Formats: sequence, C-alpha cells, structure tokens
Amino acid sequence: MKNVQLELYTRPTCSDCQAGKSFLAKHHISYVSHDLSEQPEKEKNLRKLTGARMVPAFVFKDKSLRGMFSKPKVLIGFENNIDEIKHILNID
Repeated sequence: MKNVQLELYTRPTCSDCQAGKSFLAKHHISYVSHDLSEQPEKEKNLRKLTGARMVPAFVFKDKSLRGMFSKPKVLIGFENNIDEIKHILNID
C-alpha cells in the first residue's frame, strides 16, 4: 500500500462498516477513521466526495512523487467492493 492514504467514513450502526473495519484490522491496514456519529461535520466531506450519505465509504488517495494527492478513488460499501479493495491494498 505504498503512497496510498485510506480514509474510511462509517457509522456505528452499519454492519458493512464494522465488517470493513474488521477486514482492515485483520490485515494490519492503517487508515484515517471518520465516525460520522462522533464527527457529524465530516458528512459534508463525504457528500462532496461521493454525492451521497452512504457508508462505508473507502477513500483512497494516491500521493504523487511531489507529495501531492491526485483525485481520490472512492468506493461505497465493503461487501460489494471487497475484490477491488483487496486489489488496491495488494492483499491476496
């Protein structure tokens, strides 16, 4: 997962969110957590990134050689996107 920063937008009542967090913990993947129940102001960022309020939202930001971030790759949902998440994180 070189040069990739992961941000995860979740809510505690979301079972797909909890499954995603467990998956990341199992594979020792670090990420920036945005629990919308504790950080309601982050919902504005989520809407800007995804156009919706759906969680979990996996936001992958690639750092360029100059240290700048390119346009983020956003995936909404864990179970439906597990294969792509594994691919981005280089997990077999």
